[in-house]
Amino acid sequence: MGTGKLITESAAEFGEELPDGGVLLGLDLGTKTIGTATCDAGWRFATNGKTLGRGKWTRDKAVLAELIGAREIKGIVLGLPRNMDGSEGPRAQASRAFARNCAEAFELPVLLWDERWSTQSAEAALVGQDMSRAKRAKAIDSHAAAVILQGAIDRLAGGVI
Repeated sequence: MGTGKLITESAAEFGEELPDGGVLLGLDLGTKTIGTATCDAGWRFATNGKTLGRGKWTRDKAVLAELIGAREIKGIVLGLPRNMDGSEGPRAQASRAFARNCAEAFELPVLLWDERWSTQSAEAALVGQDMSRAKRAKAIDSHAAAVILQGAIDRLAGGVI
């Protein structure tokens, strides 16, 4: 990859980069927003964070750098949007490019995590909380980031997905 930091789709490889655990940042990359979530250092619980407005990479990098520094993030889990048949389209390529930018800019390992069901799962959870459609629209990306991150840490901790 040339960055010196791992970008992988393998939870095992990602986990090897972080033998002492540490707080992870989950990201759900959209065209207009970035949903964020973090987990505890022991990789047990993912908690949704803020939904950030997405702009140019330099702006996104500055906002993420502040979050990474404040939470002492050790690695990034980025949702990889695949089509239902497993193929990848333009959004997946954009996520891969974003992963390369993150690995280089923050010098952190990045795990690309299949997010095919994350938005539907987050939507169902929000509907189950009887949240209005307007509130769901604002919260969906950060909830999806938490679903992505929880799936990854369940795998990292040896749990079932």
